[in-house]
Amino acid sequence: MGVKEILEFVKVEHTLFSLPFVLIGFILANFEYSTQPEDLLWILIAAVGARGLAMALNRIIDRDIDAANPRTASRHLASGSMSMKTAYRLSTVFLIMLLFSAWQLNEVALMMAWLPVLVFVIYPYMKRITWLCHFWLGLCLGLAPAGAWVAVAADVHGWAAITDLHWYPGIFFISLGVMFWIAAFDLNYARMDVENDRANGIHSFPARFGEEATTRTSIQFTLLWFACFAIADPIHEIWFLAAAGLMALANIAVILARERFANFQTTLFRVSMLTGWVLLLALMVSESASNALGI
Repeated sequence: MGVKEILEFVKVEHTLFSLPFVLIGFILANFEYSTQPEDLLWILIAAVGARGLAMALNRIIDRDIDAANPRTASRHLASGSMSMKTAYRLSTVFLIMLLFSAWQLNEVALMMAWLPVLVFVIYPYMKRITWLCHFWLGLCLGLAPAGAWVAVAADVHGWAAITDLHWYPGIFFISLGVMFWIAAFDLNYARMDVENDRANGIHSFPARFGEEATTRTSIQFTLLWFACFAIADPIHEIWFLAAAGLMALANIAVILARERFANFQTTLFRVSMLTGWVLLLALMVSESASNALGI
């Protein structure tokens, strides 16, 4: 199996969702604490390992569900184009990347590495139990900025970075905002599989509550993630204005683009993918402005 197939297997393009928030977590920690030059490298390697592990576990655990869904039946494990042995090997490689990078960062990062792994393992089973699976997926990505922040803050505070609540309110509301942001995206993403989910006993919000409730709840979640990012407000109004603009754009996409369902998922993916990158840019501009003003 070549590199192209591996990248397709782990949906490397979805890294565009989590990577900017990893960098946001790192930058916020860097505002307060001095970092080692290699910290960012190990954080990025850990993020790639975590992202690859999460997707590999999801594909392994969901292979039968994927095979029963016409939209996902062509996925590697569902179609048989990749063996389970290869999938487990890839999972092991990604896990080693995560653990080794955490070890290179600090003891706290290494000792807390079990948390994202456990969250990743549980996620595929959530859709078999409850429509709250959308929140659990949000939790998976919400750990990204928190993990990057801890990797830096624990160099200074050790375990006190967690136990003394140094993460509150800043990185807490960033992570909570990411959770609602991903949950809003996933609610709409699940629209594609409503009939299949109902037929196969898969629990999703659209399958349970219908089209109108999904749109309404998606808009509410978008307002919530904007509120979380606004409360976090790590620098000044540039961040706030960026979050407000993205919130409006996301809701416009859900309200208007859903009427043209064939293009809806593409539009939603692009708008959602841009969110983290625009916020990252706003944070960097804010930092530059603050430095220029001597703040």
